[in-house]
Amino acid sequence: MEIDLLVWIGYTASVVIAISMTMSSIVKFRIINLAGASLFCIYGFFIGALPVALLNAFIIIVDVYYLAGIFSKKELFEILKVRNDNQYLKRFLNFHHHDIQRFFPGFYHQPELNTHSFFILRDMAVAGLFLGRRTDGHVLHVELDYVIAEYRDFKNGKFIFHRLKNEMIADGFTRVVTQGHNRRHQKYLKKLGFKKAGEEQYELKLIP
Repeated sequence: MEIDLLVWIGYTASVVIAISMTMSSIVKFRIINLAGASLFCIYGFFIGALPVALLNAFIIIVDVYYLAGIFSKKELFEILKVRNDNQYLKRFLNFHHHDIQRFFPGFYHQPELNTHSFFILRDMAVAGLFLGRRTDGHVLHVELDYVIAEYRDFKNGKFIFHRLKNEMIADGFTRVVTQGHNRRHQKYLKKLGFKKAGEEQYELKLIP
């Protein structure tokens, strides 16, 4: 293998490992760290640095082990409905204000408008907050679907929009609409089955 290619593999591995360290989500950290360790393992093997190759082979095994555990773990999902004037709700919104603005720029809590307010619990830990209101009689307009950084693995969204779908239908809803303000949020919505319905508007039709 050409020496220049090996050097670039080493540089790339270093960058990937550095990026993994910036991830707040443990899943993203493990996946990116796995990619970096794999590159370092290849790099160490081809330059004859056995300790480097073996160390990163061990890291690969550890990352795969924990990722397998994360994706196979059966978590208990529940919702905790709260009043719109709930004090913990207000403190939660205030504490996560800056992060919420990244995904929902301009969001302003208007408690008198929300008809559906609940926390998403994963094994009794608060993982996110959902705020929505009924419009046009049969439309659920999502004001906020916020997930805490360490739980951003799409499971919250699947729980709300897939597993709770029948409850939404029973409540008389035929579709869910929301805004996709940035690429990350739009990717999240598309993965959950939302379709683009306007410049920034996305909708999910609720079919029994």
